[in-house]
This record gives sequence, structure tokens and C-alpha cells, in this order.
Amino acid sequence: MGKITYKRLKGSQNMRQRLLLATLKSTPVLIEDIHADDTLPGLRPHEISLLRLFEKLTDDCLIEINETGTKLKYKPGIIVGGSHLVHDCGVSRAIGYFLEPLILLGLFARKTLVIILKGITNDSKDPSVDTFRSTTFPLLKHFGVPSEGLKLEIKSRGVSPHGGGEVHLAIPTVQHLTATMWTDEGMVKRIRGEAFTTRVSVQLGNEMIYAARGIFNRLLPDVYIASDYRKRSEAGNSSGYGISLVAETTSGCCISADTTVSYPRGDEEEDIEGEEKKELIPAADVGEKLASVLLEEIEKGGVVDSTHQGLLFLLCALCVNDVSKVRVGKLSPYGIETLREIRDFLDVQFVIKPDPSTGTVILKCWGSGMKNLSRKTT
Repeated sequence: MGKITYKRLKGSQNMRQRLLLATLKSTPVLIEDIHADDTLPGLRPHEISLLRLFEKLTDDCLIEINETGTKLKYKPGIIVGGSHLVHDCGVSRAIGYFLEPLILLGLFARKTLVIILKGITNDSKDPSVDTFRSTTFPLLKHFGVPSEGLKLEIKSRGVSPHGGGEVHLAIPTVQHLTATMWTDEGMVKRIRGEAFTTRVSVQLGNEMIYAARGIFNRLLPDVYIASDYRKRSEAGNSSGYGISLVAETTSGCCISADTTVSYPRGDEEEDIEGEEKKELIPAADVGEKLASVLLEEIEKGGVVDSTHQGLLFLLCALCVNDVSKVRVGKLSPYGIETLREIRDFLDVQFVIKPDPSTGTVILKCWGSGMKNLSRKTT
């Protein structure tokens, strides 16, 4: 066997995208100076957990980390996928941090991916599992991913700091992704959403719903926000509440926003039903603020919200050898960084053209021709 040639990188920025693209393209990487200037240098717990997750999904994967955690050698293996897999995501980052790369790896795996993920289902930093179910899955359909095999079931919710949530995820395999011409945002036709509470009064959920509806009902009649009141084993290990909202348009776009409020201390003692607890942010304010955030996302324009820009660009770049054309609002920092990593790993460059009449941006690229060779005969 010949000597392995590693793509040399520095720093901790875009670690998730780099590891994902390295795996998809079977490119060994050597990353140095990882969080080298931080008080606690080296790989973070969630980054190590992501590596272990990739290790479970692939065959013949090689991971070497030095003693300080500031240097990583990663040789990707063959993406196998499989069922009966379980992964504890920890409490450093939410499950949403792991879902984006997991979905893309699952699409190009040899076998259908069925996995149980444990940890934090909802927080204010990463997209919630609700957003992936209501917004990310419909996005995949535009690239030829069949909706029948996509499944995300929330068995129990978990908020920070102690998590305790569990979701069951199923991702079908595809032979390739189809290119898309997706520039029509359409008009908002309805608002959907879900408010949840864990180990707190159900009234907090009702207050969020009432406040959010108070804003949307002035603008359109079709508004429905469900409630999800979790208790006991289905409520995880910490108390909190949150809401996720999605605006569905006439052209099949889904624009989303979500947020979560949790208590700094976990409830170690047995939960008492209906017990009032000190609120960090009034539930009504949470609902009203998130409704305003969603309206701001809609105002920006584009076929996806700012949170989904990175995934949209990745899907376009991984398509068959054909042109994809999409419209987004103002480019987000995450979207810009993803474009750079796509250029470096896939050698795909996007033509970016601002549209002054709408304030949006049109991006066009030629797909890299990524194929799932294991599905040739299926």
C-alpha cells in the first residue's frame, strides 16, 4: 500500500464542513493548530463526538489525535451506513449540529441509514430537530431525494444543560442528486409550528402559541401551531420550553426559525406537575420574538432561510454534472464559509449574481457529479 497523501489544513474553523467533505470525497486531511490559541486548546467534545459518529458510519476509517488535541489526522473510510446504530451526541452541542452532515453521508451510503441519536434536541444555538423535520426534509425533495424513506421521530426531548433527548433518524440512499433550477420563492400561504415544554407548566407553551398567533393572524388566516407537552421520561433531564415556526410558500419553499429557553440548573429532584418555576424569558415574549424573527427571514427573500444556506450550497455542488441555480437572501457567514470549503474540496465554484430589484442573490454552479456507486444495480 502506498504512502497516504494528506490535504494539510490549519485551524478549527469550519471543522464540520471539512470533515464532511473529506469523507464524501475520500480525501485524507491533516489539520493542525486546532483551537491552539484558546485557554483550553485542542478538539472540543462535540468535534470528537462528530469524528466518532463518522467512524460508526464508515469502514476502514483512520483517526489519529495528538496528546494535546491540536493535531488531527483523518483518513475517511467507505460510507457504509446501516441500521441499529446508536450515538450519544453529548451535551456540548445539540443533535442539530450532527444532523446536517449525517443526512448527506446517509444519502451516499451503501445501506439505508437508521440511527438513534441521544442528547439535546432543542437549544438556541443549533437548528432544532423540529426544524429538520419541517424544513430540511422538504428541501431535500428538490434534489430528487424520495420522501418515503425520510423519517425523524422525537422519542423524548432534551434541552441544555443535561440533555436526555432521543430521536430516531432514517435516511434513504440515492444513486445521485438531481440538479435544480429553484429561484421562485412564491408567496407565503400558511404558517405551521410547534411549541414544546419539558418539565414545566403546559401554560408556558400556550402563551408562546398565543403570542405568535397574535402577530401572524394579522397577516394571513392559515396559522396552526401545535403543542408538545413532555413530562417524566419523555422530558429529558432539564427544564425548558421553546417554539419552532415554518412559513410554507406557494412554490414549495419552507422558511423556518426556532428558539429554546432552558434553565441553567437541571432538575435533579423529582418533577412536580404544574410547579411554577422562575422564568428566564417570559414565554409570551419568546413566541412574539420568534414570530418577528421568522418575518425577518421571509423579508430577506430566497428559497431557504439563512440557516439552510450552507446545506443548499452543498446539495447543489454534490449534484450530477448539470447546472443548478438557486436564489437566497443576503449571504450568511455560514453560507460564505461553506462556499469556500466547497471550492477547496470539490473544485466547484459558484457564479454569484446579486439581484438589486429584490435584494436577493442568485447562485449558479456545475455539479461535481457525486455518485453512489454502491447503488448501480438498485
